Amino acid sequence: MDILWLLSEIRTPFGERLFQLITYFGQETLILAAICTLYWCISKRFAYQLGFAYFTAGLLIQSLKITFRIDRPWVLDPAFKAVESAVPAATGYSFPSGHTQAATALYGSCAAVSKKRWQKVFFVCCFLLVAFSRLYLGVHTPKDVLVSMAITLFFTWLVYHFQSVLLDERTYIRVITLFMVLASAAVCIYALILLNNGTIELKYASDCCKAAGAGCGFAAGFYLERTRLDFDTRTKTIGGQLLKLFIGLGITLLLKLYLPELIGKSIAARIFEYFFLVLWVLVIYPYCFSRLSLDRDN
Repeated sequence: MDILWLLSEIRTPFGERLFQLITYFGQETLILAAICTLYWCISKRFAYQLGFAYFTAGLLIQSLKITFRIDRPWVLDPAFKAVESAVPAATGYSFPSGHTQAATALYGSCAAVSKKRWQKVFFVCCFLLVAFSRLYLGVHTPKDVLVSMAITLFFTWLVYHFQSVLLDERTYIRVITLFMVLASAAVCIYALILLNNGTIELKYASDCCKAAGAGCGFAAGFYLERTRLDFDTRTKTIGGQLLKLFIGLGITLLLKLYLPELIGKSIAARIFEYFFLVLWVLVIYPYCFSRLSLDRDN
């Protein structure tokens, strides 16, 4: 808490606005948009690398949150005040940091595949700034962001160095899918056990279960796309790529905003919401634009 108190003493209105902007680069919505853009239009391979790092690290981070159950800084020390604008997005337990995990998965993966040194430095600075923004805004402690960063960098390194096994060897597709499904199911069951015995509240179990739903969606999407669909990211024109991207992002945003209103906000609904959202990105929408492209060609 000493570092947070020190940072709180040097806050300025400009600094608060600046780091509130920077922290948005670790938001779930931005990560989802990045995966969509990469997966649909640029590089399926890199999108898969990012997805594996993001979803596997996310499962572990969420498990650690409900295991250690460490409260936010202003709960640990009632005299401490976080930046008010950052508090609404600071949901769930404090340790480890979810924003830091998301930013490290995205920008750490970008750094791993970058060929030039200045690019690597730039992307490393990106996730370091997001991590620092969580401290400056007072919504996480140094331990929260450092542990999250270390875990996510480990998974990013693991995915990058074993990408040939994950993405080139088709004999391992079923094993990888099964592992992701079992890991996701284990996290979900663990959260429900803690909820049922009164250890955690519904909102914390819900956050954990939505990560499990997303993990299962990624596993199912990975298997179906690799074994059944295998779509091509290319289109004949740049305009076609942009149209495909904007329509896809628009529908994805609508699903993210309004699907909870249609199916409710129970734990089962949250699991299905994130399962379907990830499956939409990986399989359903690519199938739709692949079919439309074939119809136009014929």
